[in-house]
Amino acid sequence: MPGDVPSGRGDGPPASDAGPPAADGGPPASDAGPPAADGGDASPPPPASGAPRPRRRRLRRVLGAVLLVLVLPLLTAETALRVNYTGSPAPGTLTRDKDALWLGHAWVDGRKSDEDVRALAERLRGTGIRDLYVHAGPLEHDGTLPEAAYRKAGRLVAAVHRELPGVRVQAWLGDVLATEGPDGLRLERAATRAAIVASARDVLAAGFEGTHFDLEPLHSGDRDYLSLLDDLRALTRAQHAVLSVAAHQIDPLPGFHSFWGTTTGHPKWWSQAYFGQVARRVDQIAVMSYDTMQPLQSLYGGYVAQQTSLALEVTPESTDLLMGLPFYHENRFGHWAHAETVPAAVRGVRLGLSRTDADRARFGVALYVDFAATEADWAAYREGWARR
Repeated sequence: MPGDVPSGRGDGPPASDAGPPAADGGPPASDAGPPAADGGDASPPPPASGAPRPRRRRLRRVLGAVLLVLVLPLLTAETALRVNYTGSPAPGTLTRDKDALWLGHAWVDGRKSDEDVRALAERLRGTGIRDLYVHAGPLEHDGTLPEAAYRKAGRLVAAVHRELPGVRVQAWLGDVLATEGPDGLRLERAATRAAIVASARDVLAAGFEGTHFDLEPLHSGDRDYLSLLDDLRALTRAQHAVLSVAAHQIDPLPGFHSFWGTTTGHPKWWSQAYFGQVARRVDQIAVMSYDTMQPLQSLYGGYVAQQTSLALEVTPESTDLLMGLPFYHENRFGHWAHAETVPAAVRGVRLGLSRTDADRARFGVALYVDFAATEADWAAYREGWARR
């Protein structure tokens, strides 16, 4: 979403300690030893050799060493994130009026009215939100987009311009990619990429002022994606429109996407270099800085601070960099609602900005997503980031 899109993850009870039942229906075989000849304890005889015990000790040592190798780097990394969450943000690291909000499909399929737009405008006044990413897809697997998917787009854009002058409305387009399974959109096909560009042309003709793409799971180094962005940039520039993308997180450790991809089949992260290649091809890049697997607010905030710094280092000054804020409250693998909070994210963003490029003008946050947000989320955004 920005879902990993804006993308359910039970263990059974432990095995019984009892062995298989005895053939005569007596106690389990593991508990029933032969009676002692003298009527004393029925202790089993000692092993004929001392060899098994040294082997068990060696096995325990090997397992302990393996566990240490696996756990120590994790503890080190988590400690670093906690340290990264300390300190105070620099004065003035607040909204630059470059923020964005992801909006659900109800805004373009007829479920939302002009009255809803007025209520949205009231919500957004006084904030830094200047771009709306309105879900107008999803794309078909061949890259095409049915016009019926966004039939109320013109009405929405007109209403937003009337109620919120200066706020742009972009078409949020996405699809699952066939990178980790047999089904999905295939960017390696030139015809598919051409169809995506044609779909972008269609939504711009319908009144949208930009195209916002979220294609997942997109693996680091994908050259076909870069080629698609080059073609889309030519289109949007010719039509004086905006090209923006939702971006994967950056490797928290060098090459981590390769390690994770080898062990899980899902690389998840992008290399910092590839992130920079994408950022140089677009007008806006919004990092999906949620679904981080962090269990505590302090660790999540430290992670966001790290991601903010990594992204700032490779995003050109000509590109708007936005860091995602989690305006949703699911509990599933990879996302803990008690940890991934708006206050923690905002503090992390400000810390990363403070340490890396405190005066950067083309920077903001992106709120995911309108239909799952609570009043507490909006209050945390206003008080932590959008205050004047």
